[in-house]
Amino acid sequence: MALHLMRKARGCWSFIRAIHKGTEAAPAPQKDGVQRIFSGIQPTGIPHLGNYLGAIESWVRFQDECGSVLYSIVDLHSITTPQDPVVLGQSILDMAAALLACGINPEKSILFQQSQVSEHTQLSWILTCMVRLPRLQHLHQWKAKTAKQKHDGTVGLLTYPVLQAADILLYKSTHVPVGEDQVQHMELVQDLAEGFNKKYGEFFPVPKSILTSMKKVKSLRDPSAKMSKSDPDKLATVKITDSPEEIVQKFRKAVTDFTSEVTYDPARREGVSNLVSIHAAVTGLTVEEVVRRSAGLDTARYKLAVADAVIEKFAPIKSEIEKLKMDENYLQKVLQTGSAKAKELAYPVCQEVKKLVGFL
Repeated sequence: MALHLMRKARGCWSFIRAIHKGTEAAPAPQKDGVQRIFSGIQPTGIPHLGNYLGAIESWVRFQDECGSVLYSIVDLHSITTPQDPVVLGQSILDMAAALLACGINPEKSILFQQSQVSEHTQLSWILTCMVRLPRLQHLHQWKAKTAKQKHDGTVGLLTYPVLQAADILLYKSTHVPVGEDQVQHMELVQDLAEGFNKKYGEFFPVPKSILTSMKKVKSLRDPSAKMSKSDPDKLATVKITDSPEEIVQKFRKAVTDFTSEVTYDPARREGVSNLVSIHAAVTGLTVEEVVRRSAGLDTARYKLAVADAVIEKFAPIKSEIEKLKMDENYLQKVLQTGSAKAKELAYPVCQEVKKLVGFL
């Protein structure tokens, strides 16, 4: 068993090095050989194409390659904006169903509900007392979100990057899959880990970011913006539970340009290039292969080809989600079991932090 775990840990490390592709020097493995990945997703709405390609698809690969993987439905983060309690409760179960249908396996990873592990908020408060207010006010997501809310952002919205840091550090995570828009928040996580270690002694690993290859899926209606659950234009975002008819309609209405040829040029042809990137990601082909195979198609016909590829990719996932949502008891059991496993890891870390800080 020990030999198996050592081999799995080495396999995890090789996998992470491959993802970095030499762009960043890989840190030396910890003395105990453990490498741990943590990531979270808010339960606000059904995952969309961007969530799937930018995060969930990678999550499935990580759990097959790494010895210790935690995925959290971060319901505490979701209430930084107003939520209907009944809707939120159902959304947590719906997100669990979606993740399981996409391939997250509770036997290979720990899938849990954030609010069920109280140590997240305990560590978050300790870290909050270590960060200066201007640091949080200068984070670009705070600026962007408060601008949209006409400067009516809550304290929770301001401090949620610190809770995010607590999520990660609580499990002594070594790697975190992130999108480009989260890099600044990861810098805060790293600074908090280093600051804690400097003050109280070496304790937290300084986690590394893993940027997924499909970094950002763009809106179908505004290819200069990221695809988002909250986009008011319903044609902009493709949900993984959309019907074939809905998917076709959304791709038909996707913004391109006045050139009919299919090419990949993100700087000058954002809309078409976004479609090519999506097509490549859902089929497993390279961008070059997609462009070559699409020779002779005008953009109108190409949109339908991309829609067909997305429909084919999501059909089995959509079917499995529908089955899982019929069994709420099973979904609750998965989250309860996962939360208990997460708490087993979190409790001793939080107790040691309290002792270092001087609470015990």
